[in-house]
Amino acid sequence: MTVLGTGTMGAGVAKSLLREGHEVTVWNRSADKARPLADDGATVATDAAAAVQHAEVVLLTLFDTDAVVDVLEAAAGDAPTDAVWVQSSTVGTDGTETIVQLAEKYGITLVEAMMLGTKAPAEQGKLTMLAAGPSDQLEAIDPVLDAIGAKTVRAGERVGDGTALKLAANAWIASITAATAQSLAIARALGLDPALFLDAIDGTASDSPYAHTKGEAMLSGEFAPQFALDGLRKDIGLIGEAARAAGVSTVLVDALDRVYAQASAEGHGGDDIAAVGTAF
Repeated sequence: MTVLGTGTMGAGVAKSLLREGHEVTVWNRSADKARPLADDGATVATDAAAAVQHAEVVLLTLFDTDAVVDVLEAAAGDAPTDAVWVQSSTVGTDGTETIVQLAEKYGITLVEAMMLGTKAPAEQGKLTMLAAGPSDQLEAIDPVLDAIGAKTVRAGERVGDGTALKLAANAWIASITAATAQSLAIARALGLDPALFLDAIDGTASDSPYAHTKGEAMLSGEFAPQFALDGLRKDIGLIGEAARAAGVSTVLVDALDRVYAQASAEGHGGDDIAAVGTAF
């Protein structure tokens, strides 16, 4: 089992795989992000090609399309011919098509297993996996999905269906986080303790555990990154591109893009997405 890309999510899933008894090789472009995983039992490769030489499954947890393309160009020819490559990077619909075409060029087996969750669920093996691809190929990676996820949702038989579902899910995450920030800001501006908003929705039909998690971070002003704000900004851009291409109104997505951009401009790009509250 090889994990290519050991940022927040990649490092987390590598730890979950190791905890479940998988032999794991890791690689990251910035070697200092991969090196600590040796203490957890991972083999740290010096380059992507070396990392995949004996892999049965290759998990791609990289930042964007360019990073995935670079890795495929560098390493596709070095993996066993029967290896299954699992695309878990959020790259949007156009990026996914580029990667599918590259996989066909190199004759590699490619499926999707997009990750719904943040740093803590990745480390705890409690992600929701959004899988797509031929059923027999997905069944072959079930042990991997079971190790890193609490449940798997089959999005479809086509690589790209997982990406579509991930974009829809991240649109919800961006919306509910910004909406929580707005409600807290309105309560505060009107002279209330903003925590009363969370008390008011607690246990009601409109309640959400996510609103409480992010709302409490907003109230405390502690933004240790579980999901970096600039990472979500990248995803919001991909959501907007996909929506426009499909003829869906982007009125809300465009507003989200502006408010997260404002928080980033104020120095919170590397903080958790809860820092969007600073924009209000």
